[in-house]
Amino acid sequence: MLNHKSILITGGTGSFGKAFVKRVFDKYPEVKRLVVYSRDELKQFEMSQEFSNEKYPAIRYFLGDVRDYSRLKRACQGIDIIIHAAALKQVPAAEYNPMEFIKTNIIGAQNVIDAALGSGAKTVVALSTDKAAAPINLYGATKLCSDKLFVAANNIKGMQNISFSVVRYGNVIGSRGSVVPFFLKIKNEEFLPVTHPDMTRFNITLDKGVDIVLYAIQNALGGEIFVPKIPSYRILDVAKAIAPKAKIKYTGIRPGEKLHEEMITETDSYNTIENNEYYIILPSLSDHNKADFLKKYNAKIMKEGFRYASHSNTEWLTVDEIRSQIRENIDPDFNA
Repeated sequence: MLNHKSILITGGTGSFGKAFVKRVFDKYPEVKRLVVYSRDELKQFEMSQEFSNEKYPAIRYFLGDVRDYSRLKRACQGIDIIIHAAALKQVPAAEYNPMEFIKTNIIGAQNVIDAALGSGAKTVVALSTDKAAAPINLYGATKLCSDKLFVAANNIKGMQNISFSVVRYGNVIGSRGSVVPFFLKIKNEEFLPVTHPDMTRFNITLDKGVDIVLYAIQNALGGEIFVPKIPSYRILDVAKAIAPKAKIKYTGIRPGEKLHEEMITETDSYNTIENNEYYIILPSLSDHNKADFLKKYNAKIMKEGFRYASHSNTEWLTVDEIRSQIRENIDPDFNA
């Protein structure tokens, strides 16, 4: 699927980017070119120690910011597939620096779309977040806007053979700034700070995050938002898994934070279909009708009023399963 293709990933030095690059080189050794586009020279240098041009001749490190259209346009020349993973993500930082998030997450998204339309690329997949569904914080609002831009980009492509789609998933276990690495860092302190005793979140591993992006690359007709069927966890269970003897200190929900997350709202349900692995939110406007999507994905129509939220999920991680995921994805030697 990716052999002999040229691929660009924005935000390529992040947790997802590194996992995606590793998968590409493991499974598609004949990839033509793999461009890591990001703005941090130190992270590129550190990543090049693991993925060097000598060992992986197809890799390129391209310094640039998605806010900079001319630089992005240059990077996209000759690219077949674009993965847009660059974003500002911290909820409290967004509340304090709103315009910075708007510039990167919204204007940067449109820059990716414009660069793709002028480059000859055939496939564009953008990464989203559960916080984009019914957002209450600025970060989620910027990502919802980004999602809408990528879905609508299919309506302005003209005669170009290109598709734009979105993948939306929950918290990646072990990603920078997430709760699991934070708790691991302070597990030996007197107490663990928990915002609320009832708080829940979706959970996904980096490998499954890569899986859904590859699924979108291979299958997207254009305009879909792909949502994987993934488990939830209770924040209290995460605390128990990491430091079972630690005391819990409730600190209160932070500005812009939800008690529970959702990835499909009731309103989304009217345009949502499902198969065994994914929910797929269909575009309101499309060259394809619903029957085309149902056939493509061997899917069925969801009931009206369906809502996919972390607290009403049917699949939950136990304390032991959380520990297993920590060993598999973060620290093989972890012991509670």
